[in-house]
Amino acid sequence: DRIAASIRKSYGKKGDAIVRANLAAIDRALDHLHAIAIPDRVTATTVRRPFVPEEAPDFVRRVTATLMAGEGDLLPVSAFPPDGVWPTDTARWEKRAIAAAIPVWDERICIQCNKCALMCPHAAIRAKVFATDALATTAGGNPGELASQTWRGDEPGLAGQRYAIQVAPDDCTGCGLCVQVCPAKDKGNPRHKAIEMTPIDTVAERERARFATFAELPEVPPTAVAKLDVRGSQLLQPLFEYSGACAGCGETPYLKLLTQLFGDRLVIANATGCSSIYGGNLPTTPWAQDAAGRGPAWANSLFEDNAEFGLGLRFGVDVLTARARQLLRALPPGDPENDALTAVLLQPTGADAARIAAQRERIDRLRSRLAELDTPEARELTELADYLVDKSIWLVGGDGWAFDIGYGGLDHVLAQPHDVNVLVLDTEVYSNTGGQASKATPLGAAAKFASSGKAVDKKDLGLMALHYGHVYVASVAIGAKDAHTVRVLREAEAYPGPSLVIAYSPCIAHGYDLVFGADQQLRAVQSGVWPLFHYDPRRADRGEPPLVVDSPGGKVPVADYMRNETRFRMVERIDPAAFRRYAHGAQQAARRRIAVYEHISQLRLPTEAPA
Repeated sequence: DRIAASIRKSYGKKGDAIVRANLAAIDRALDHLHAIAIPDRVTATTVRRPFVPEEAPDFVRRVTATLMAGEGDLLPVSAFPPDGVWPTDTARWEKRAIAAAIPVWDERICIQCNKCALMCPHAAIRAKVFATDALATTAGGNPGELASQTWRGDEPGLAGQRYAIQVAPDDCTGCGLCVQVCPAKDKGNPRHKAIEMTPIDTVAERERARFATFAELPEVPPTAVAKLDVRGSQLLQPLFEYSGACAGCGETPYLKLLTQLFGDRLVIANATGCSSIYGGNLPTTPWAQDAAGRGPAWANSLFEDNAEFGLGLRFGVDVLTARARQLLRALPPGDPENDALTAVLLQPTGADAARIAAQRERIDRLRSRLAELDTPEARELTELADYLVDKSIWLVGGDGWAFDIGYGGLDHVLAQPHDVNVLVLDTEVYSNTGGQASKATPLGAAAKFASSGKAVDKKDLGLMALHYGHVYVASVAIGAKDAHTVRVLREAEAYPGPSLVIAYSPCIAHGYDLVFGADQQLRAVQSGVWPLFHYDPRRADRGEPPLVVDSPGGKVPVADYMRNETRFRMVERIDPAAFRRYAHGAQQAARRRIAVYEHISQLRLPTEAPA
């Protein structure tokens, strides 16, 4: 009875349905209680299974596994890296196996859209294309063990190969988002999709064996993917995988996609918040590495100064790159081939996969040449040679950082001409610190410090940023328009100045089952609450309006969007009249916002010929 009273007190504001569900859970627990006989002696021969397998790296076996066992206090100081740099690519050794049901792929129905892999918050679902004979070289060596179908893409290097979708059963959280976004249905049974949730106890061993085979297959090289769209990007290895984020998290798909597009040269400044907790929380980290040992370099700064910290990383990379080029120019002249190599190495690489791969081959040749020169300059250039490949600098954080505590620094960075990219994972609330309202919290949403509903609309960070004129600005929602998200991230990264991408990120703080996260993103876009747009200053140079409204909304009433989330419904439950006022105000605000964007999108800025 006291537990039931506690539930009514804790969840009463979230609605009767939540209260009833929790009370039902208590009743079912009581009905299933049964006595367990305690034996009079210990019969087990194994104390516990090892936390990591024997093939794990030495550091993971010595340090990470000890931390995972809760015995970190036993580690001496000498066990830790003396420079504070922590190894990445360790989350893959932490097999949590927390899902009650996991997605299973039906290759007979799949249309190879790769949406399930794109939307998976934990990179637990992977797509891969591989040669037909590649299965024979895996440890299992059983071509029939892994379900696959013929690849139907038009990439010349992948023609005639096999295609597979596979889940990592012990890394899946069971959110079901993949099934929700899957568009492929069985014609004979429309309720059956190409990927379906299945009780894990019925398929665990089979799927573990399949994933082991899948993991051994070679990764698709970036140079083999002809088009980096939704489908093509998901053939590339994600370098952010198996994080400890909530099941169905709306933030992590953006980070995973970022690593598939730029991961082997990515440098991230991460503000404190959810993304710093699931991104850098020990004992393991989800930031990963490819077969060559390359992957994102990640560092967490304080809530209030992450933008300045990220700008400092940009300056540091620029200085090291300039020093590498200076040393390269100062190399003693040699044969014409070496001189030609030096000239090509001095050229920027940009984001083109083929050019980056060619540059890295040239760097290997350069290092072979430097090995023959026993000078301090040659040794220094050997260390700095990798900076001859352009780095992709990203400042990442939530709305609490970008809209509130770190806004002053963010504004300062955007006001500069330097080439940094900003990704704001906007959950519209302080998700990591208890659900307090932020300046991104929308009108009428209940949160801490706004328990009766926020009385004013959210700050329009995008509109404020595009007034500078030199900043690439975009608003994206991956669940509503995934192709737009991929294109915007690529454009923002290629833009030679500051860029700001604000990403709609569903959160458990919104108060609904995140299996419907993509559906709710679509409603937000269709209602006009979250318009999709991109502002590219380069368009003005061509005499075109720099702002393009990609999805203005107005198709769904804002009140219909609001009623799907507890943060709005609880206001309606407490004060129906206030909810109606908020819904009306939010509708008017959405119309005003779209009217402003549409007006700006019609403006053609005058262009002048250079003097």
